[in-house]
Amino acid sequence: MGYRVAVVGATGNVGREMLNILEEVKFPVDKIHAIASRNSIGVEVEFGDRILKCQDIAQFDFSTVDVVLMSVSGAFAKEWAPRIGAAGPIVIDNSSAFRMDPDVPLIVPEVNPDDCEWADRKNIIANPNCSTIQLVVALKPLHDAARIKRVVVSTYQSVSGAGKEGMDELFDQTKNVFVLGATPPKKFPKQIAFNVIPFIGEFQDDGYTDEEHKMWNETHKMLDPDIALTVTCVRVPVMVGHSEAVNIEFHEHLDEDEARDILREAPGVIVIDKRDPTGYMTPKEAQGDFSVFVSRIRNDPTLEHGLNIWVVSDNLRKGAALNAVQIAELLHQRGLIRQKALA
Repeated sequence: MGYRVAVVGATGNVGREMLNILEEVKFPVDKIHAIASRNSIGVEVEFGDRILKCQDIAQFDFSTVDVVLMSVSGAFAKEWAPRIGAAGPIVIDNSSAFRMDPDVPLIVPEVNPDDCEWADRKNIIANPNCSTIQLVVALKPLHDAARIKRVVVSTYQSVSGAGKEGMDELFDQTKNVFVLGATPPKKFPKQIAFNVIPFIGEFQDDGYTDEEHKMWNETHKMLDPDIALTVTCVRVPVMVGHSEAVNIEFHEHLDEDEARDILREAPGVIVIDKRDPTGYMTPKEAQGDFSVFVSRIRNDPTLEHGLNIWVVSDNLRKGAALNAVQIAELLHQRGLIRQKALA
């Protein structure tokens, strides 16, 4: 018997991708509902060969479903996720609202699957930040092998991480820059077409942004609080796909050949690492794929035990929708979804 599933935020980029991936992986669904705010009532979204009309979240009875995948703003999630969880279903939330809540597991299935066992504390599981997900998938097997001491990350994050408005702004500015000049920025603080912006989120008192804080806080919660991690997050004129340049210092010896072999065997990772002009992965090539790709694996000669790697993934898939669906699959495999009796 399959599950009754609701996708909240079904009209957004990630919500639509959640519907696509649920169908792609053949998650056992008996009935599915597309849920959105009142402004999107009746908007049509696709689930396989079916068309779903969005229902109003305020009018929907969540006690009739087993699993809720949620992709909404943090403020919206704070209001609705506890109410939905209290009605009975398990909520897998893609926002930042509950990631650091000590009673809410923050999960990447390849990294910390056992944490799903205590999801019943609030009936909420948090989906990590898109850049954190691909980072910890690559770091986990290396940490298990040689214990990571310190990580320095520079991200190259696509505009889809800022939603449809970000993608539209890049498209419009790129189209217009050779005609009337780039359109003024609205979603981003500066022009994104033919440019990079070393700022994502909001500045904090220490000079880092909340996006940068998320990456080290979430890595500490899921992987190891003793890893020293510093981050610079950069928005780049790429539609889909985040990239990261990662410098790793280990407590123990691990050379590039050992790391390459370890990563080749790691769940969720594909190594593309040939030393020729095309022997690495780019975000364009990762678009539409489920995997985290690792390239440019090489020793860092400035450290006693150091490596540099290049990490790429589709931020709408593994960085958001796919990871949420994989959490649902994990719950299914472990028998942790409480099913309602079908009427």
